[in-house]
Amino acid sequence: MPGSKKLVIVESPAKAKTIGKYLGPDYEVQASVGHIRDLIEPKNLPPELKKGSMGKFSVDVDNGFEPYYVVSDQKKKTVADLKRALKDADELYLATDEDREGEAIAWHLLEVLKPKVPVRRMVFHEITKDAITKARDNTRELDTALVDAQETRRILDRLYGYEVSPVLWRKVGPGLSAGRVQSAATRLVVDRERERLAFVSASYWDVLARFAPEGGSAFGARLQRIDGKRIAAGSRDFDDRGALKTDAVVLDEAAARALVAAIETESPAARVVSLETKPYRRRPAAPFTTSTLQQEAARKLRFSAKQTMSVAQSLYENGHITYMRTDSPSLSSQATQAARSQARALYGADTVPDAPRAYTGKSKNAQEAHEAIRPSGEVFPTPDSLRGTLTSTEQRLYDLIWRRTVASQMIDATGSTATVVVGLTAGGRDAEFSASGTVITVRGFLAAYEEGRDEDRDADGDDERLPQLERGQALTPSEPTANGHETSPPPRYTEASLVKKLEELGIGRPSTYASILSTIVDRNYVVPRGTQLVPNWIAFSVVRLLEEFFAELVAYDFTAEMENDLDRIADGGAERVDWLREFYFGHTGHPGLRSVVDNLGEIDAKSINSVPVGDGITLRIGRYGPYLEVAEATEPVVDPETGQLVEGEPAVRRVNLPPDLAPDELTPAKARELVDAPPQEDRVLGQHPETGRTLVAKDGRFGPYVTEVVPEDEVPTGKAAKTAAKPRTASLFKSMSPDTVDLDTAVRLLALPRTVGEDPESGEPITAQNGRYGPYLKKGTDTRTLPDEDSIFAVDLPGALELFAQPKYGARRASSALKEFDADPVSGKPIRIKDGRFGAYVTDGETNATIPRGEEVEAVDFERAKQLLADKRAKGPAPKRATTRTPAKRTTTTKRAAKKA
Repeated sequence: MPGSKKLVIVESPAKAKTIGKYLGPDYEVQASVGHIRDLIEPKNLPPELKKGSMGKFSVDVDNGFEPYYVVSDQKKKTVADLKRALKDADELYLATDEDREGEAIAWHLLEVLKPKVPVRRMVFHEITKDAITKARDNTRELDTALVDAQETRRILDRLYGYEVSPVLWRKVGPGLSAGRVQSAATRLVVDRERERLAFVSASYWDVLARFAPEGGSAFGARLQRIDGKRIAAGSRDFDDRGALKTDAVVLDEAAARALVAAIETESPAARVVSLETKPYRRRPAAPFTTSTLQQEAARKLRFSAKQTMSVAQSLYENGHITYMRTDSPSLSSQATQAARSQARALYGADTVPDAPRAYTGKSKNAQEAHEAIRPSGEVFPTPDSLRGTLTSTEQRLYDLIWRRTVASQMIDATGSTATVVVGLTAGGRDAEFSASGTVITVRGFLAAYEEGRDEDRDADGDDERLPQLERGQALTPSEPTANGHETSPPPRYTEASLVKKLEELGIGRPSTYASILSTIVDRNYVVPRGTQLVPNWIAFSVVRLLEEFFAELVAYDFTAEMENDLDRIADGGAERVDWLREFYFGHTGHPGLRSVVDNLGEIDAKSINSVPVGDGITLRIGRYGPYLEVAEATEPVVDPETGQLVEGEPAVRRVNLPPDLAPDELTPAKARELVDAPPQEDRVLGQHPETGRTLVAKDGRFGPYVTEVVPEDEVPTGKAAKTAAKPRTASLFKSMSPDTVDLDTAVRLLALPRTVGEDPESGEPITAQNGRYGPYLKKGTDTRTLPDEDSIFAVDLPGALELFAQPKYGARRASSALKEFDADPVSGKPIRIKDGRFGAYVTDGETNATIPRGEEVEAVDFERAKQLLADKRAKGPAPKRATTRTPAKRTTTTKRAAKKA
C-alpha cells in the first residue's frame, strides 16, 4: 500500500545495514543487538517472590517452571527506540536468525513490544538481494517449538549452574562454575591429561637404509621384519602402559646397531622381494558445517573457535557467506551449480564430474539443518575480487570457505600407490625393508583445496619417490642407520580436535561450540599452550567432585541425550514442562537434580583436592594454587607415660609448583626433584642507607619483590604487634629479576611513590607510582597513565606537565594512537585506534569499542572503525553491578505451532 511503513527487526546493526540496502525506502530496518531480556538475577526479584518457589532460580519450579524475565538496563534504550519505530509502522517483520536463539529473540520482541499491527516472521540463510526478497515474500509464523527448546535450555542451565556451582565454591574454591556442557568438555580435557599422566613410554629401535638399482636413483626404506618376524613400532604394538600387546618382536639398540654394522661391512646383495601397486583415490571433503569450519580454521589459520565465529558472523552479516551456524553439509541446487561453474571456469571442464556431488549430514534436527556454509549468491565472488573489501582475517576465512565449496564439486584426486619390500641377509639375519610412494596423476579437487589433519601420535611421514622396479631386481644398500624411538602419549586436545570430539559424542550444537571453548578457558579450567589445551589442577578437583557426586551430570552419554531431548522439543516431539520436571524432580531410573543435591552427604574437601603423586608426596590444590605436600620424619620424643624415646609426629612440608609445569609433567621423579631441591634462599642486597635495615629480594606466590628485614629486637610484641607498621615491601618491575636487582634499585622501589615535582600553577605535588592497572602519575585526584614501569623513575616534571596538559580520555598525544582517521560522522571527533589494558580499541573520545579478537589493527579501516563505534553505541552503556531492575514477568501466552503465513 502506498505510503505504508514496515519495520524490520534483526539482531545486529551490521546485518540491519546490509538488509536495508535490499528492501528499499518503505522498510525501516533496526537492530535489537541480540537478546533484549533474560532471566532476572534472584537477588533482584521483587521481595514478595524471593521467599517463594521462584526465589532460588528466578524460575518457578513448582508452577510449570515459569521463568521471570527482565529487560536489562543497557537494552531499555533499544526497546524504547524499537517501540517508537513501531508506532509509525503498519507491519512488523521479525528477521532474526532461523535457529533456536533467533526464534527466541523474535518471541521476546513480541512479548515486550506487544505490536498491534500484523507480524510476520521473515527467515533466510544468506543476505543477498534475491534471498531477502524471497524471504520477504514468503513469511511464516513464529515457531514456538524452537522457542520452547531455547527456553528449556536457558532454564536447564540456570538450574544446573545454581545448584551445582555452590557445591564447588564450598569444596573446591570461590568463583567456580559448573554447566551441563562446559563440565563435560572440561572432563574430556582432564581425562586426556589423566591418560598422559598414566602413560608409560616404551623404547624400540628400527633401521633405515637406502637402496639403489643399477643406474637408478636411490630410495629410503625402513626395516619391517627380522628373521620373518615383524618389528614392533608405536601404539600399534605397545599399549599405554609400555607393554607389548602383539606378537611383534622388539628390536633393541644392540640388535639394531649390529645389523647396521653387518650391512656396512658385508655389503650384502639386496633384492626386490615383492612389488605391489594399488590405485589411489581421494574424495573431496564436504562443504563446511559449523564444526568443520572451526576445526579447519584452527588447523590452517590458527584461529580460535571464538575468532572463527566472530569473523564468519561479520562475513554473513555483510552478505558474503551463508548462515554460519549449521550442521548440514548439503548445498542447494543453485549453490551446487555455482560451484561447478566456477570450478569449470577456473580449473578446466575436466575437473568437474558429470553428475553433481550430493552431501548429507548426520543431524537429526531437521528444523535447524540449514544449508552448508558457502559463499553467497548465484555466482560466488572469488577471493581476489573481494580484496580491499574484506579485512585480512575476513579475507583468509572467506578464501577457506570459497575453496572448500568449489572443491566439493570437483572430481576425485587419483593416482597409484606402490609398496616395495626389499630383502637382504647380513650378520646371519634375514631382514626385510619396506617403502611406499604415492604418485598422483590427476589432482582433481586438490587444485583448489586440501583438508588439514590433526596430530597423529604414530605419524612417520614416510612417502618415497620410487624408481622403476621389478620383482627380483638386484639393489645396492647404503647409508644404514639405527634409530631409537619412544612411544608417544595420546596427544592433548586442540580446539579443532575437541570440537570434533564433542560433535562425535553429540555434546553441544553448532551454535555452542565456540562458547564452550571460551568458557572453559575463561574459567581458568584450561590454558592454551600453543595449540594444545592444557588443564589446570583446579579442573582436576572440579571434575573429580562432579564424577563422585554428580556422576550422571558429567556422563558423556547423559549429556548427549539431553541435547537430543532439546532437539525433540524443538521438533515438537516433547513437552518443555514435562521434560524439566523429570530432569529436576526425577522419574523412574533418574533421581533428579534436586534429589541429588539434597542427598550429597559429607564431601571430604581435602580428599577432593588431593592427588597422590607417589613416594609419599601428595599434590594439594589450594585456594591460592597447587603445591606439593610431603611428610618428613622429626626427632624422637620422650613418651611422658613410659619415658621411652618414640618417633615424633611427622612434619608436613609444602613446596610450590613451578607455574608453567603441566600436569602430565609432574611425574614421581619430578615431584621428588622439587621436594629435594634446596629451598630458594632470600638474596641479601645490603643495608638501607637511611634505616640500616637489611634489604632482601624474594620470590613470592604473587611474583618477585624486595622487602626490609626487621631486626629481632625491633619486632613488637603483645598488643603493640597489632598496630605496628609492617616491613616495607615493593614488587619488582616486569623488567627486573630477583637474581639481578641491586641495592640502589631496591631502595628506589621501597621509596615509591616518587615525587616528580610540584605543579607550578596549583602547587600540588605530582607523584609517579605503580598501581593495579599499571604505572601512572597522580596530582591530587587527577591521574595520567605512564607508558611503562621504567617511566616511574624516568619521567621528569616537564614530561609530567605535558601529560597532564592533554585530555585524560580521547586524543592524548599523537604518538599514543596506533592509527588515526577522519572525524566520526556522529560525534564529529577524530577516530583513533589505541592500545589499552585489554587490547586494541577504537575511540572517538566519547565511545570506546574493542577490536574483536582475530582482527588485526592494520586491517581496520575508516569504514570498519565507524561500524565498530556504531555497534557499541547501539548496545548502550555496560550494566552497573548494583542496579535495581524493573522486573517484567513473562506473560503467559498460547504458543501456536509454526505454519506458513
